[in-house]
Parts: sequence; structure tokens; C-alpha cells
Amino acid sequence: MRPDSIPSQRPSVAGTGVAAITDREFQEIKDWIYRSAGINLSNQKKALVMGRLAPRLRHYQSSGYGEYFRLLQSGGHPAELQIAIDLLTTNETHFFREPKHFDFLREKILPSHPAGRMLRVWSAASSSGEEPYSIAMTLAAALGKAPWEILASDLSSRVLERARTGHYSMARAKTIPRPHLLGYCLKGVGSQEGTFLIEPRLRDRVQFRQINLVDALPQIGEFEVIFLRNVLIYFDVPTKRKVVARVLRHLRPGGCMIVGHSESLNGVNEALKTVVPSIYRNP
Repeated sequence: MRPDSIPSQRPSVAGTGVAAITDREFQEIKDWIYRSAGINLSNQKKALVMGRLAPRLRHYQSSGYGEYFRLLQSGGHPAELQIAIDLLTTNETHFFREPKHFDFLREKILPSHPAGRMLRVWSAASSSGEEPYSIAMTLAAALGKAPWEILASDLSSRVLERARTGHYSMARAKTIPRPHLLGYCLKGVGSQEGTFLIEPRLRDRVQFRQINLVDALPQIGEFEVIFLRNVLIYFDVPTKRKVVARVLRHLRPGGCMIVGHSESLNGVNEALKTVVPSIYRNP
């Protein structure tokens, strides 16, 4: 056989034993995750998609990403659809991330809240729980026995399962203010050494629920404060407008919507009024 007649071998993903994704396969997955979750993957995310889905291809002994995608679309593996969404969803967070938002909650919002009225806060992209538990510590410290509750939602069932436990590595505690760490966290001992647990009385005030922000929202009521942080950056402008308009229906008049410091609602929604950068009020 002449060298130029030898069939070319498809390159594989380094260290995985899985054939590299083709442009067509990547486009199919991009289109699917956009329809399913509103996530707009750039072409620079090809390596990320390959790396995160490669273990699932090996699990099913798929010959390539196209075969795995056909398995997802077959309707015969509904649980695998959620696994794939979970793997392609970025969930980077930490306790008291962007601390000025918690300062604003404590210093500006809570003092003006009517005494005796239930305060409801929605953490709309709660990831593995660090954000809603940070909110819970802030409310518990400032409001005492006054009534409050938190809804924490995320697209990923995997991170919600982790969040419900309230159990974290001690390395995650470094951004928690010491009074809150001492007041609302339990240090692990014995086999749990090196970890901590959010106190049950705090965990009980946080309801975790799977919600897809690009779909019609369930009946969840109204909130005084909605944290919609560090999720809009994954959407294109049309999706941002739809998501913000949908979420806004659940914000009380006079309530505040808080987005990430790297995000803005300029050109996305004109109904909300800017209080300070990244914090908006519903007139």
C-alpha cells in the first residue's frame, strides 16, 4: 500500500482515547445546549465540550461525539440529557462572592423592610449553594427572629444535590466573615475533619429547586430581592432580554435585582432603574 493511500486516522482528545469532535458535531451540541439552556457557546469552547463529555462517550462506548449526540436525541436516555447539561454548565462560585452586594443588602435593603412582613429572596443561579447560604447568613445576622425565606434555583440538578447538603471543604470557608463562620457553621470532626456544615436552622430556611431560566417559570410568588448574578454573561442579547423580563415578573414593586459586577442591564431592560452599578430597582 502506498503511503498516500493509507486511511487517515481521526485525531483523539489527549488522554481520553476519544476521537476529536468535528465542526459539525460541535455545532450540533452548540445548537442543542442553546435551545435547552440558553447558553451561547463560542467556538473557543470546543476543547471544553470535548473534555467534559469525553467520559460519557467512554461510558457508552460511543465511537464519537456524533454518536453520543444521537443517543441524547433518541429519547431513550432522559437522565443522560440532564447529565450532559450539568457537565456543560459552568458553576464557579464562592461564599460572599462580590461582597459589596451583601453590604448593600445589609445596609440599604434590610433596614427599610417593613417589620413583621416576610422577606423573600431568590438566588436565581444558586450553583452549589454558596450564594444562597451567604444571603442566609446576612439575613439571619441582621433580622434576628424576623420572618424571611430564600428560594435557591439552578439548572443543574447535580449542583443542587450538593447544595442541599450544606457540606463544604474547609478551604471554601476562607471568604466567610469570621462572625458568620462561628455563628452559622459547624466544624467537622473525626472522619469529617477538614470540612464544615451549614447549621440546620439556616439550611431549613433555604429551599432548593431546579428551574431553567429560559423556560416558562413555575409559580414561585414575588420577592423583595432577586440575585441574578453571573449567569447573563452566558446568554446572547435576545436571551438576556427574555430571561430578565421573565424574572422581573417575580420582583415586587420597589424590590431590587442584583446582577454580577461584570454584567449590565443596559440595552437589556429599560423598566428597572439603576441604583448603583449592577443593582437595579423595580419602580
